[in-house]
Amino acid sequence: MQAYILINCSTGSEIKVISEFKDLPEIVEINGIWGKYDIFLKVTSLDPNGIEQIIKRLRNHPDITDTFTMHVLYGQGGSIDQDE
Repeated sequence: MQAYILINCSTGSEIKVISEFKDLPEIVEINGIWGKYDIFLKVTSLDPNGIEQIIKRLRNHPDITDTFTMHVLYGQGGSIDQDE
């Protein structure tokens, strides 16, 4: 399973949040971004509950104020189709 997660966090806490989550094995990519959201995550997990666990962990973080999760639909383009 794969998902993209957009995160809003408390002002000035972006670097702290990124450093706390960057070493989790499910996180393939994490970047600070400009715009409506503060942080972009690309998450992958072989365990069907793995992404849900990451989302719960994010939502319980005191500096994270909002998340928006987009689950990838397999078979509809992108590099993941090449692996099937």
